[in-house]
Amino acid sequence: MSKTLIIGNWKMNLNIHQASLYVHELTEKIPAHTDVDVVFAPSNLALQTLSLQLRRKDFKLAAQNVYFKDEGPYTGEVSAVMLRGLVDYVLVGHSERRHVFGETDKDVRAKVQAVLRAGLIPVLCVGETADERANNETKHVLHDQITGGLANVSSEEIHKVVIAYEPVWAISSGHDFAKHKIPSSVDLEKVRDIIRHQISALYGETAEQELRLLYGGSANGDNCAGFLGLKGIEGLLVGGASLKREEFVTIVKKAQSLRGEA
Repeated sequence: MSKTLIIGNWKMNLNIHQASLYVHELTEKIPAHTDVDVVFAPSNLALQTLSLQLRRKDFKLAAQNVYFKDEGPYTGEVSAVMLRGLVDYVLVGHSERRHVFGETDKDVRAKVQAVLRAGLIPVLCVGETADERANNETKHVLHDQITGGLANVSSEEIHKVVIAYEPVWAISSGHDFAKHKIPSSVDLEKVRDIIRHQISALYGETAEQELRLLYGGSANGDNCAGFLGLKGIEGLLVGGASLKREEFVTIVKKAQSLRGEA
C-alpha cells in the first residue's frame, strides 16, 4: 500500500515571510508519520526559503506550475530542471491553469514529460466543469485529459505519476465551503473507476494498482475522512482549507488516523 498523500495548494497566497511563519506553525502541530506524505505547494518565491526550513524527511514541497522547456529565452518562466533540489512534486494541468490561462492537453503533456525528465513527480490534475457534468460528459473529458496528458509517458514512467481528480464545479475559493458542492461517495467511486480503468487500458493492471489517485475539490476537516475512506483514493489535493491552519492540521491528522486503522 502506497503512502497517503496530502498536498496543500496555497495558490497565489502568502509572501515569503508569511509562508515561512505558516510552515513553522504547521510543522509544530503536525506530527511526522511514516505512512502519510505531507506536501506544501507555496508560490515559487517561497520555495527556496521553505526548502531550507523544512526537514525533508518529514515534509515535502511541490511547485504549482512549470514551463515545459529545460532552459532558453523564456522570460519569466521556471523550468523543472530549476526546481530540482527544491521540490519533489509539481502540479500540472490544474483547472485554473486550463481555464484561466488556457492551457491545452498538449501543453499539459509537454509539462508532464518535462517534470519526469527532471526526475520529479508530476501531479496530473483532471476534472470536468459544471456544464460538462450536466451534459454527462465527465467520462469523455477525463478520457481526453488523461490520454492527452500522458501521451508521452512510457510504461516505465507511469508509476511515477500521481493523478488528482478535481471537479471544477466543486473547487472552493477557500472562504465559504458551504457554497460549494462536493461529489457524493457514489459519484466519486464512479470517477475513480473511470480513471483507474483508463490507466489500466493504457498501461496495464499493475500500473492501475500502483496509481496514486488523489481527490481535490472543497476538501476540508469535516469531509476529508469520507474521501480518504474510499478504496482507491490515496490522498487529497487541498486548496482553500490548506490556508487555514487548524483545518489543514485536522485533515492531516485524520489521514494519519485512518492509516493507523488500516
